[in-house]
Amino acid sequence: MKVDALTLELRPRSMSEAADLGVRMVQAHARSIWRCFAPLYLAVVALAFSTMDAATWLPALLIFWLKPWLDRTLLFVLSRAVFGQRTAWADLWRERRAVWWQRLHLTLTVRRLSAWRSYTQPVDQLEGQRGAALYARCRTMLSGQHGRAGGMQLVFANLELVLGLGLLALAAWFSLPGQDAAALPWLTGGSKAAQWLATATYAGVVLFVEPFYVGAGFAMYLNRRVQLEAWDVEQEFRRAFG
Repeated sequence: MKVDALTLELRPRSMSEAADLGVRMVQAHARSIWRCFAPLYLAVVALAFSTMDAATWLPALLIFWLKPWLDRTLLFVLSRAVFGQRTAWADLWRERRAVWWQRLHLTLTVRRLSAWRSYTQPVDQLEGQRGAALYARCRTMLSGQHGRAGGMQLVFANLELVLGLGLLALAAWFSLPGQDAAALPWLTGGSKAAQWLATATYAGVVLFVEPFYVGAGFAMYLNRRVQLEAWDVEQEFRRAFG
């Protein structure tokens, strides 16, 4: 990685500060992120909803299980953003083979079950290591950081839950007078319409939250590399003597 080309100001940070930096990165590059992520995500959601007739719970499960695959697009955009590059759909399409299909079996199995996937995903997707070297690198990155990486994932999981429940609660708050008492029982009654609403709510929350989750993990990854490899010192020397 060309450290001198990074547009971020590299310095050692706490992991919580790094996660906050990742959130700000997503805000700063929101146009590129959602321009690439939203069309792909909406296509996945449409396909997921097509399985509703098979089982009402299946669309939400598919969206949940495909998150690591969707995250690859977000990481691709963010990895270009730190070098000051904007990403259009055409850029993503040109790199679709590497972004979408590389190591797909691991993305949908090991990565899906990982308790710190957005933190270690850049190792897999951006560093190009394989086999024993990849696992050794992940162990190095995670050394002493399991709690922070897992805690960050737990925070975003709870954020999804709170936002989802809050949006569903609007059905009761904005019900017609005299019908608000029946709104929540209807939502939890298991009807097909209620399942559609709940799944659509979950899909909307993921569309909003997932870029920030990936951004936080990516910034924590960069911060860990600063700690391990003294990138901040290298960046200053390159600026001084470049």
